[in-house]
Amino acid sequence: MSLLIVGCAHKEAKVNVPPPPGLSQPETPQASKDSETAAESIPNEPPQVAVPEKPLMVETGLASWYGAPYDHRRASNGEVYDMHAMTAAHRTLPMGSIVRVTNVKTGNSAVVRINDRGPFIQGRILDLSEAAAKKVDVWSAGVAMVRIELLQTPVPVSSAGRWAVQIGAFEKEHTADQLANRLSRRYQTAKVLCFGSPVGDWWVRVRVQGDDRQRAESVVRETHTSEGEIFLVRLD
Repeated sequence: MSLLIVGCAHKEAKVNVPPPPGLSQPETPQASKDSETAAESIPNEPPQVAVPEKPLMVETGLASWYGAPYDHRRASNGEVYDMHAMTAAHRTLPMGSIVRVTNVKTGNSAVVRINDRGPFIQGRILDLSEAAAKKVDVWSAGVAMVRIELLQTPVPVSSAGRWAVQIGAFEKEHTADQLANRLSRRYQTAKVLCFGSPVGDWWVRVRVQGDDRQRAESVVRETHTSEGEIFLVRLD
């Protein structure tokens, strides 16, 4: 999901993942700081779901994990992120989707609910909570190859949805601001937001008119930056 830092003493992998502004809150620069903590968090137990005979979708790729400093901050769906709950971040699966994640090497698996967006680094497909990462043998390794099986989703994956573009990370706010200003001039009907993450880097999000997927995909194709990566992200 971003830079991976492994501490020698505790083997703690901190995945540097930008928390996008909560979708349940207005996207303003102040709200996007994600500086507020909330009184309640979500249950720690794995989601209960009837396992279908055949997964709705299967995806294989690298998974990482994230914990502090994102614990108790707003996840992308507006609820409080709890690193001890069985949740995960995915860029394009509908919010509330239930997936089974299996470590390809060890065979250990866990069922998690998608409540956040990420990982925002090329080549990775999933970012697990700390609790889920421990069950799937990703915690100590930091990054591992996994198989994702979609078991349940509130809406079809192929549904229209609401889409945006996220670009980063940038080391300096000035660099992100420059790109945001350039994109604002180019896409005058879009809402462009520059926001910082709890670990000090900066991100740009482009909300195209109507949150339309085709418009968002056009921004991805037409945007170029010498620093950071460009991601298509589902908002709902």
